[in-house]
Amino acid sequence: CHVGYADLTEVVVVAGYDALAEVYEWLISDAKLTPAQFAASFHDVTRLLPSNARVLDCSCGTGQLAVGLAGLGLQVVATDASAAMVRRTEQLAEESGASLRTVRADWCELTDHFNDADFDMVFCVGNSLHHAEGVSGRLAALGSMSRLLRPGGRLVLTSRTWELVRAAGSRLDIRDQLVRRNGRDALVIYRWEIAPYWEQEHHIEIAVAQVNAEGSVLVRSELLSSWPYRYDELR
Repeated sequence: CHVGYADLTEVVVVAGYDALAEVYEWLISDAKLTPAQFAASFHDVTRLLPSNARVLDCSCGTGQLAVGLAGLGLQVVATDASAAMVRRTEQLAEESGASLRTVRADWCELTDHFNDADFDMVFCVGNSLHHAEGVSGRLAALGSMSRLLRPGGRLVLTSRTWELVRAAGSRLDIRDQLVRRNGRDALVIYRWEIAPYWEQEHHIEIAVAQVNAEGSVLVRSELLSSWPYRYDELR
């Protein structure tokens, strides 16, 4: 792709997904961009639920999955550690006419808001678990999610294959084409800082360079902490 020189470049850097919440749709694949598409990608597990089941999306992001699940007739609660992400979920639900409840909470705060055995299914998707701090943080997060499941309930979790991520080393990944969302184009860039050892803190910087109609570029960037894990450890 070719991007001409812009008249103005503004860079916004914030930690914790609050800046990326405004441009998060550029990080979602085309196949999961709408709530219906996102929910359909989990049909293999949602088909196991009883009608009117109660489900929790505990890393809801901008709400595509939560709103999609609500569209299936499920009782949905959506939580996220980022207040900006929760606000965007609320906006999407209102625009879609979806009925759901939202709560700002990180994993370890879940049990402050919900009773044990409160949900038929808990979702933790979007490769979010690596933000839990080390082994103890992962165990605490998984423990909180597990306590909320009813007997026979299921935790649905997605994760990167960190063995492959670490094998590629520290690097800069620049997408080879612009991504269009809502009539606007952006370039997505990932910068990976891979620590020497698994148990050390890693970093991922994600930047979305949005090209505006008048030719200016707005770059929103966040530096995120990460504690990766081997597949066997996760199991």
